[in-house]
Amino acid sequence: MEYDTLLTREEGGIGTITLNRPEVMNALNKQMRAELTHALKEISARVRVLVLTGAGRAFCSGQDLGDGGNAAQIDLERTLREEYEPMLRAIYDAPVPVIAAVNGSAAGAGANLALAADLVIATESASFIQAFSRIGLIPDAGGTWFLPRQIGFARAMGTMLLADRISARQAADWGMIWEAVADSQFESQWQARAATLAAGPTIAYRNIRKALRKSLSNPLDTQLALEAQLQAEAGKTRDFQEGVMAFLEKRPAQFEGR
Repeated sequence: MEYDTLLTREEGGIGTITLNRPEVMNALNKQMRAELTHALKEISARVRVLVLTGAGRAFCSGQDLGDGGNAAQIDLERTLREEYEPMLRAIYDAPVPVIAAVNGSAAGAGANLALAADLVIATESASFIQAFSRIGLIPDAGGTWFLPRQIGFARAMGTMLLADRISARQAADWGMIWEAVADSQFESQWQARAATLAAGPTIAYRNIRKALRKSLSNPLDTQLALEAQLQAEAGKTRDFQEGVMAFLEKRPAQFEGR
């Protein structure tokens, strides 16, 4: 399917979705939110890893405040519930690992769109800004859920109240993202990470993501039981058999995702 606000590509088990409104720093308008939700669901069902990135000099500048007329008259609750929530759930619930390759500024909802991914790889010139308080709003698009879990309560509070620009290097040091990469190496690095995941054991990846997310709210006994359940599933896969044989034969494993 072709999209007006996105570029998509599927190759070698890697699906890439590029936000493609560079003239407005890939700001999220109604059409882009709908197209991105659809693309995330459709493409993730066919690939082994999904990459989300941006065209031009920004990853995503957040909500397009010029979309739909007077921004002050937008029904924010409806927009978040009906348009943002499905988009974020499509990332969070994807059946494969999701990488956000942050090629430039990620502000407001754009920052939190990136933080919904499993791995965030950013170019060193990129930055993250919880810009909401600058226009009299609170962080949304999952920011109040993601950030405290990633960087702790105090830092999350500071980034939201002060709306400071957080460099990619600082974000990596804080644990907000996985890594900050020199601009000259950025594209080859995220492509290499995507290729590694695409060649990996997809069922194990799915269960790792599930176990870690449940650990944030489960007591220890419940988490141990979940580990046993998910490990039993992984132990019945061909990938586990292949992984053991490859280890014993001292060769790289050839995982099939089964």
